[in-house]
Amino acid sequence: MIEFILNDKIIRTNANKSMTLVDFIRENRNLKGTKIVCREGDCGACTVMVGELSANQSSVKYHTITSCISSLANAHGQHIVTVEGLNLANKLNQVQQSLKDNYASQCGFCTPGFVVAMANYCLNDNADNEQQMLDAISGNICRCTGYVAIINAAKELVENCREQGKKYTLEQLIKHNFIPKYFASIKNNLKKIQSDYQRSGEKIIAGGTDLYVQQADTLLQTPNLRYITLEQGQPIIIENDTCSISGLATVTDLFENQELQNRIPHLQDFLRLLSSEAIRNMATVAGNFVNASPIGDMSAIFLALDATLLISHKDKNREVKLKNFFIDYKKIDLKENESIAKLWFKLPTKNSHFNFEKVSKRKHLDIATVNTAIHIEVKDNKIVHCDLSVGGVAAIPKFLNKTVDFLIDKEINNDTVKQAIDVMNTEITPISDVRGTAEYKRLLANQLLKAHFIKLFPKSILFDAT
Repeated sequence: MIEFILNDKIIRTNANKSMTLVDFIRENRNLKGTKIVCREGDCGACTVMVGELSANQSSVKYHTITSCISSLANAHGQHIVTVEGLNLANKLNQVQQSLKDNYASQCGFCTPGFVVAMANYCLNDNADNEQQMLDAISGNICRCTGYVAIINAAKELVENCREQGKKYTLEQLIKHNFIPKYFASIKNNLKKIQSDYQRSGEKIIAGGTDLYVQQADTLLQTPNLRYITLEQGQPIIIENDTCSISGLATVTDLFENQELQNRIPHLQDFLRLLSSEAIRNMATVAGNFVNASPIGDMSAIFLALDATLLISHKDKNREVKLKNFFIDYKKIDLKENESIAKLWFKLPTKNSHFNFEKVSKRKHLDIATVNTAIHIEVKDNKIVHCDLSVGGVAAIPKFLNKTVDFLIDKEINNDTVKQAIDVMNTEITPISDVRGTAEYKRLLANQLLKAHFIKLFPKSILFDAT
């Protein structure tokens, strides 16, 4: 039995654990404020809040997800909040009022998702500036307003949900009509729910953000599935110069880890290119590898960091370099019933540099046409170590062995980059598809390799605009 709190009610259900959360909310509970539009996690109309007890059970931490690509199983033991669960008895809450005052709703179809996302910002202790509010609503699409009015409302809320420069507490949010009174009892009610339910099955699904786009109906009919709620604890451990990441770590875990940000400058900017906050809260790093897309952003990033995977099944473990994990299109070195337990890599040092580049039809939150990452170490203007990846130009996320070999011991200058591009062109085999022609993808790969060097070594590389 799956047990969780939906708004202010405890739910116990034997419904199919593989059904999407949005379908359960709308069809089983008749809460129609959570909308269905894309069923791909792309528009935010189905956004709900998820509250989880902190490790010491002293508080409830909330984040957003897109419920159209999340399983009912992963709601177990959590507080799920829809737009109806934010309503006050006889008046608008402060988020709804701000949207109204700024004329930020027209057809209204997207509005529930925006309300939930903005309310989540107000509840999040770690969010306290306009950029974080914009991150909160980054996955919500509106087809009517042009966003100006919505952003005005969002910025107004940034100021309205704090006092003397400090974010409102849960009690203050209730007092000032941001959220209903029942939120005060959620912590104690979550403690009453059993921490786990019988998780049987060998085929493991964690975030499921890609599976539920492609195979939602199939999953409903598939037996032997085991849903793993994303773990608490320490998903990222940094010791000396090595970073170890749990297989269940989400992209948000990377996004919020301050030490990782310090060691990889601009990491948050890179991750904003990948997906919205709601998807980052769900998507696992290991899941992106297992998906095996030739344009997987996490694959490109961790190939360039020369990551090693620990692959396990029961009490048996083995190690595989990520560069050897991808065999052919959608074929990986993962045997039946195995899963990625963790990965690790050496962090960039003061003498090394990391960069990620991506081109897609939208700048943010879109599938790449071509992506690429580089980790390069330089001494006396010579390259002493390099790891370079590129996606979208081969059947697998590509580690560029020949290009890397060429770059070692070369000076950083225009000629080196031009020659490296020539070598890279012998390694890549782009094909034409809906994201662009083969010629276009090859051009992008060439330009993005230039972009790495221009961005990391602006004093040494002086390419003109062409």
